[in-house]
This record gives sequence, structure tokens and C-alpha cells, in this order.
Amino acid sequence: MSKEKPSIAWPTMSKFVGQLNHDLRNHLNAIELQAALLGEIAPNDEMREEIRRLRGMTGELGADLQKLSRLMKEPRLQTMPYSARELVEDVRGKVAENESVLALAIEWRNSLGEEMLEIDPQLVEEALLELFANAAAHGRTSGPVIFEAEARRDAIVFTLREPKKDFAGTTENWGSQPFERISHGHYGLGLHRVRVILEAHHGTFTAQFDPAESVLVTAVCLPRLVS
Repeated sequence: MSKEKPSIAWPTMSKFVGQLNHDLRNHLNAIELQAALLGEIAPNDEMREEIRRLRGMTGELGADLQKLSRLMKEPRLQTMPYSARELVEDVRGKVAENESVLALAIEWRNSLGEEMLEIDPQLVEEALLELFANAAAHGRTSGPVIFEAEARRDAIVFTLREPKKDFAGTTENWGSQPFERISHGHYGLGLHRVRVILEAHHGTFTAQFDPAESVLVTAVCLPRLVS
């Protein structure tokens, strides 16, 4: 007689990851303290350099654990009226700071005026930046990446068009299936985090691949703040 596999609620899993993060970071902090002590008593520069590298490795691991915990958390919104145009400029500035090849390839089309949103700016910015990070990491081909921001009657729409020669898989339920695609350092949580943030703002998040144009079109729609 086969047993049903247990179904674990997302908040329960998120709580587990948070606790695991806390426990492992306690161990990492102890390693860091020990390494700092060894660095002080190391007999030569070569050994001190190796200890410095060890401390760097533990620091990177700690940062990865923090990122994982953040991606798993349910967003807690602190909303405020915020200019949609200013949001785009905030994101554009952050993308430019990365000085990546993608940043140089983006064509910005911002036709917004004085339209306002009721959002948590930090979280929505995080979601939009994740879309750019995803575009940079997954199969972008030559050609401009186009980001367009426009106002509609009751919404603000942000559209990202990425050139992609080959696209495997489906865009159905885009970002709603975490852990579906896992690789070294990536756990299929980025787009899921984007969807969770946008849906918490009563927004929508969709994607569609156009095989004729070889372009992946991702659309974010957020309700406008009506005065």
C-alpha cells in the first residue's frame, strides 16, 4: 500500500529555511572568529593570506544563505504613493551600477508622466531587477534588450523584451513553480519571488515567447493610484 507524499505549506518551508540559515550562520560565525584569531598568530604572510581567503569563503557562504532565506520569505509590504517614472529611473540607475554587458545593451523606453503607484518601492524594485538578472543569466542572444514603461487607463505596464535564439520549456505559469530548474547556486526561486511580490501588490506577471521574432516578452502590470 503506497503512502501519500507529504505536502508542505510554503510558510512552513520558509520558516524551516530561516531557522536552518540561523543555525548554519552561528557555525560560520564561530569559524570566522577562529580564523580571525589564527590570522593574528599566523607566523608568516603566506599563511595569513590563506586565512584571509578562508574568511572570504565563509563570508560568501553566509551571503548565499541570507539570499536563500530572503527569496523564501513572504513579502511584508510597507506601501506608499510612489512615482512610476521615478521607479523606472531607480531601476535604471541600479542596472547601470552593475556595469554589465546587459546594462549596455538595454534600450529604455519610458513614456510615463506624473502617474503614481501605491507600492513598496524597495520590493517592486527588487522584482524588476530580478527580471534583468534573469535576462543576463539565461540564453540572451545578440540584439538590444528593450524595457518599456507605459501608462494605461487603470494600470502601469512594464514590458521587457529579450532576444533569445532558442527557448526551451513553456511560459505557462511563469514563475509559479519554484525549484523546477535547479543548477549550481540557482534554485528556481528568482522568478517565483518576482511573482509573489507583484501579486502582493495586486499586480500580474506574464511571459510569452515569440518564435517568429525570437523574443521573450515579459510583462508586469501594476494598478495605478487614482487620486
